[in-house]
Amino acid sequence: NNNGGLPPRLDVGEATRNCDVLNVVTLSSRSSNREATCTAIVSENDSAHIARWMRTSQGPSKIKKIDHELPLRPVAAGDRDGDKNDFPAPGLEYQEKALEFLKRYMASLTDILSSLRPILENIAKDNTVVTLVTNAGHSDLLMNFVCSAKSNGIDLSNVLVFATDQVAHDVAKGIGLESIYAQSIFKGTPENDAEDYGDEDYAEMMVAKVIPVYIANMLGFDVLFQDVDLIWRKDPIAFFRDKASDLQHFDMIFQDDGNRSLRFAPYSANTGFYFVRYNQRTQFLLTNLMHSYLSMILETRSHQQVLTALLAEHSSLTGLRVKTLVRDDFPTGYQYHESKKVMQQITKGTLEWYVFHMNWTGNKAEKIRFFQQMGWWYLDEMCANIDLLSKLSRQERLDRSSQCCSVPKISCHYSDMPSVIPCKGSPLYYNEDNE
Repeated sequence: NNNGGLPPRLDVGEATRNCDVLNVVTLSSRSSNREATCTAIVSENDSAHIARWMRTSQGPSKIKKIDHELPLRPVAAGDRDGDKNDFPAPGLEYQEKALEFLKRYMASLTDILSSLRPILENIAKDNTVVTLVTNAGHSDLLMNFVCSAKSNGIDLSNVLVFATDQVAHDVAKGIGLESIYAQSIFKGTPENDAEDYGDEDYAEMMVAKVIPVYIANMLGFDVLFQDVDLIWRKDPIAFFRDKASDLQHFDMIFQDDGNRSLRFAPYSANTGFYFVRYNQRTQFLLTNLMHSYLSMILETRSHQQVLTALLAEHSSLTGLRVKTLVRDDFPTGYQYHESKKVMQQITKGTLEWYVFHMNWTGNKAEKIRFFQQMGWWYLDEMCANIDLLSKLSRQERLDRSSQCCSVPKISCHYSDMPSVIPCKGSPLYYNEDNE
């Protein structure tokens, strides 16, 4: 007897007998008579707000394994059978490192705000600024971004670079950008480019990425933040400021990363290109990220992973409205690697697009090779040699940086990757080393 179609009432043991993993969703049974409350269960990666239980051993093991003979026990949101937890509590060394960074930041905050306010007020357009952060090792990518925008007639007068060292600051100023070097905050930040995605130098720069958006937002400006590994075909500011667009109702708008894994669920938001409107919801989110989550950025080696988790939290907590641009006119490395259709449209000139973000790469050298295949590498050889630039005097560096842009350099590196010219004789990118 099923009581007229209702599921049978079981005790906990019976109900969970065949469960290796149990997701528990808590909902209030109380509702006003005026509320017609519905509950939707959507197929997606598990939310961190779901209580997870797993048949696994107790203890601090980094990798949980299911054992059918064991009872269900509470586990973290990032625990998966046979895999490491994507969201571990930060190690004490990272917590101490984050605290030292915060101490330097708080000690310098008053001076930085007073020096930045007039700069931002001077360069802002429609109360909007573009911010980037870079070190010497990525200065060539910064210059390439500027050259790409200049080649397409785009005004960059509202761009502010947060340089983490003197060389990066000189290069930014030399190529015509507004720049600030807050030595008191960025002391000890690596000057070289990261050898690999996710290494220690990479993690340090991920912490630095928090600063530009946080400070500009604190001072009352809307902010477009981007990494330096982008090129601009059309000015994206007009897209975000279009008052007739439905996007005006969103607090934060992100480029789609393309990665649908648990680490970046539920938004797959790419934090290398995103727009933030100034309001109390975004200010609270960014303050939360800055004051409480730097250690987790160091632990996970990912600004994107941590910020995405906070987006979900604040969307529920404060009503923060988040939008991911799942569209072809803001392509990324995901399209470069995974979408033959989009890349053919780009190379043939049949797709109108705003910016291209060359992420989904292992290191800077790969980015440059991919840019060169697409005809998007604008630097002459002198400017592409960061070691040589760094050895020049400050005045020589300023003078040389102002002359870096040249006609695009097109060259083949991989026969199986998109290119504007045939590259049939080149090696494969997807060989056994890159599978």
